[in-house]
Amino acid sequence: MFITQMFKAIITTLVLGCTLIGFQALSAEYIAPPPFSKNIDADISRLAQSDEVKPILAGDTEFLTLYSEYMSADFRGVVIFIPDWQSTPTNNAGMNFLRKELNNYGYTSYAMTVPDIDWQAAQDDAAKTINDSVGTNNETADANAKPDTSTQKQPHHADYVEQVNTEVVDNYKLKLVARYEALYQQAAMESENIVVIAQGTSAGVLLEHYAEFSDSKINAFISLSSYLPNTKRNAKLSQITSLVTPTLLDIYFATDSNDILMNLKNRQRWVNRNAKFDYRQRQLFGLRDAPQQHARLSKEIDGFLRRLF
Repeated sequence: MFITQMFKAIITTLVLGCTLIGFQALSAEYIAPPPFSKNIDADISRLAQSDEVKPILAGDTEFLTLYSEYMSADFRGVVIFIPDWQSTPTNNAGMNFLRKELNNYGYTSYAMTVPDIDWQAAQDDAAKTINDSVGTNNETADANAKPDTSTQKQPHHADYVEQVNTEVVDNYKLKLVARYEALYQQAAMESENIVVIAQGTSAGVLLEHYAEFSDSKINAFISLSSYLPNTKRNAKLSQITSLVTPTLLDIYFATDSNDILMNLKNRQRWVNRNAKFDYRQRQLFGLRDAPQQHARLSKEIDGFLRRLF
């Protein structure tokens, strides 16, 4: 009888110990995964040739670029490659092929890594707005015991459904432009002929940047499937495209999303209205990661640039 009771006590102690260990495991502090950019930097540093990897400093932030020198008898200029957000400079959507192929046409290339997306930017901005308004609301609460319904915000029709909050896009744009400006300064020390090739959202925010700062010194901007993941801002991109100073080659693919394809005719209309005569629009058919597509893309870009210098 005594042995049985002692055995039960031991079992109870073990069960309680395991339970406490389980609770401690569940209550362990959450460790966030490393940022996307850190993984990309690690892969580039590990897999790329050491003489290709060049760190660039943008303010207090260091980012990596892939550098490749021209490999022809004549040096024609420097090309800056900027991939889409959440993408890499070695992606198979044209970037990796172009940064090497254009070396054979006489261009030195820099392919930069893009900054991380801060998906909390919109929430941080909203929290700041709420905190700023709390003091004012408390001060006026007693004076406005009876609310004035005549000044209340009335229901309105929602014309747009935003895919990504504009604060998130603005945050990405701010960080991308800082990297771009730092890389531009590096490229300007090597040549007066500077070309920028950008994809997707990165191309969209750079178009906005060029429209805001018309004194851009680049010779040409080549946009690959440019768009903005915010419906309202993407609709304005058609007009913005016609206002940028650099010569512009606007390339899109037949397999692009409707957000891109639906705005193309409107872009051409705005270009005609604002008389941007150095704008060209080209469509490529087929899959963007196919070898034949890469060849067509490089020939289209080389032909466009040969008309300039």
